[in-house]
Amino acid sequence: MLIRKYLKSDCESSARLFYETVHNVNTADYTKQQLEAWAPKIPDLQMWDKSFEKNHTLVAVSEGILVGFGDIDEKGYLDRLFVHKDYQKKGIATAICDRLEKAVDCDITTHASITAKPFFEKRGYVLVKEQQVERRGVLLKNYVMKKVRT
Repeated sequence: MLIRKYLKSDCESSARLFYETVHNVNTADYTKQQLEAWAPKIPDLQMWDKSFEKNHTLVAVSEGILVGFGDIDEKGYLDRLFVHKDYQKKGIATAICDRLEKAVDCDITTHASITAKPFFEKRGYVLVKEQQVERRGVLLKNYVMKKVRT
């Protein structure tokens, strides 16, 4: 597996991975309506690319397939961390997150889904608060979590 910086040509594959992962991996924790609101079938690729370009964004590629991605901003907000539904539990999220955390020299905050919360807890993130966020008029529960740099 290769982890490299995001390229503009990765945008469509990243958005497709996001949709497929959310709609398969998160089904135990969110309703179909919540999944549709969180990850619509047709994303705004221009918005995704702009966000990826602004942040420190990495992708994981295995045998030519984009299998994961993540991004963090300069203030330590870890925005997205997703692994392809068929490549879960192989250390990909850990490898990407390790690199993202090293890219900033400050405390790190993320908004973890119900599904991702245990992953971040194992990495030393602590719960700041539970919250309801609105996506396309639908409420979803997630958790503000923080990792303090020592």
